[in-house]
Amino acid sequence: MQTIWLSGAEWFAVLRIGLGLWWLESWRHKDKKDWFAGGGITWAAGVAARHRWPVVRQGFNHIVKPHPRLMAYLVAYAEMALGLGLIVGFLSPIALVGGMVLNLIYLVLMIHDWAEQGQNLMMALISAVALLAMSWQRWSLDNAFGLFL
Repeated sequence: MQTIWLSGAEWFAVLRIGLGLWWLESWRHKDKKDWFAGGGITWAAGVAARHRWPVVRQGFNHIVKPHPRLMAYLVAYAEMALGLGLIVGFLSPIALVGGMVLNLIYLVLMIHDWAEQGQNLMMALISAVALLAMSWQRWSLDNAFGLFL
């Protein structure tokens, strides 16, 4: 593969690192005080309550709503872990699959709000490309430790 400036593997590493920065920004911009006090889950509950698909409402009510504090921490720290893992390239395939799953969950929850969907679709697509291109081959702890060869 011929490219300009960097090798193909290095460009895929740039893509992985950029996605990690995007996840880290998702975590950073949250108002943590409000988020952990239930603000984020309360907002999501309102979205789920109006959702056009009953399975989403039921799933939210059975999984998320009974554990709002736990879910708030899980979402926030999953975003932070994904960001850090992708930036340094540690357990990259796991982070890429996890990020894709989280983006698809966000996509399904917010299916009626197309303004939000661009970000989730783009991040899921980048995750798929970075995973299939094995973007941890360069500039990663996975490569340094000989993981996922």
